[in-house]
Amino acid sequence: MNAMMRRVVIGTAAVTMALSVAACGKAGDDKAEGGSSSAGSSKNQSIGLLLPDSVTARYEKFDKPLFEAKVKELCAGCTVEYANAAGDSAKQAQQVSTMITKGVKVIVISAKDAKAIKTSVQAAVDKGIKVVAYDRLAEGPVSAYVSFDNKKVGELQGQALLDALGDKAKPSTNVVMINGDDADPNAADFKAGAHSALDGKVKIAYEQSGLWDDNVANQKMTAAITQLKAKNIAGVYSANDAMASGIATALKGAGISGIPVTGQDAELAGIQRIIAGTQSSTVYKAFKPEADAAAQLAVNLLEGKSIDSLATTTLTSGSGDKVPSQLLTPVSVTKANVKDTVIADKLYSVSEICTAEFAKACKAAGIE
Repeated sequence: MNAMMRRVVIGTAAVTMALSVAACGKAGDDKAEGGSSSAGSSKNQSIGLLLPDSVTARYEKFDKPLFEAKVKELCAGCTVEYANAAGDSAKQAQQVSTMITKGVKVIVISAKDAKAIKTSVQAAVDKGIKVVAYDRLAEGPVSAYVSFDNKKVGELQGQALLDALGDKAKPSTNVVMINGDDADPNAADFKAGAHSALDGKVKIAYEQSGLWDDNVANQKMTAAITQLKAKNIAGVYSANDAMASGIATALKGAGISGIPVTGQDAELAGIQRIIAGTQSSTVYKAFKPEADAAAQLAVNLLEGKSIDSLATTTLTSGSGDKVPSQLLTPVSVTKANVKDTVIADKLYSVSEICTAEFAKACKAAGIE
């Protein structure tokens, strides 16, 4: 009889312990959904970050580390799975598949090709993964988008070119226009914004895509010089700093100097060209606010929290999807405000900009 009672007590205790373990497991699961750093839930707190290329310096140097740091600040138990498409849209599609296999809960993606990535975005969403479009508005059912006001970027670029031309800005003045990659929806916005500033005030005598590639931009600029002749070119609209590098090389090779060349991204080399006078302006899109905003959106979506206070406007993507969006404000940078923008924000130090090659130009510009 005593033995039987012992078996009943032991059995009851075992059931009680099992129920306790199950209850603890459920509590842990709830914490994982809420962004807890509890061990064993890291698979449910993983965020994928997919960037489009390594040619544009900002992605590896700024966007990636800033995004990772902000995610860690917001969610100690979250992990970031990272991949760079190296300019290959097919590779980026495969990277999305890999992220799905790894079980990430949110994917933040700057699409190499916004249209081509649509199928991959749909595949991720079909698996219950939230997708945040970063810097470029990917097609498909993305949950949120963070970028800058891209038409405003183009307007700033166009106006900076007119300002640099000064009295030479006339309807008969020849300007070369080297746009971004048509596969990037931002490129169309930059182009539209620039045309809104330039059309009717100067003559766009040659316009081509430079594919965001310095070598391609160099080839296009060389072709423009051949077609228009060096003496007939008053200025160049370049959609970003990487292409401005190739354009500057082509201009130098043709013996052209002193004409304005625009840019974008505030790359270190672009800032140095501005100081040296071989590029007239760039557009500074502060990397930290953008990366921070993307991280906050991603963590909120992972934790099931509202993003209404973050994404306060709505944009329509190329696929017709209405996307909650957060748009930041870009800033035009010329030699006159380098100190008040990229240096003041500690994007670059004076020593980084004013290397031996640029020391004299920096001194002349009052940057020491």
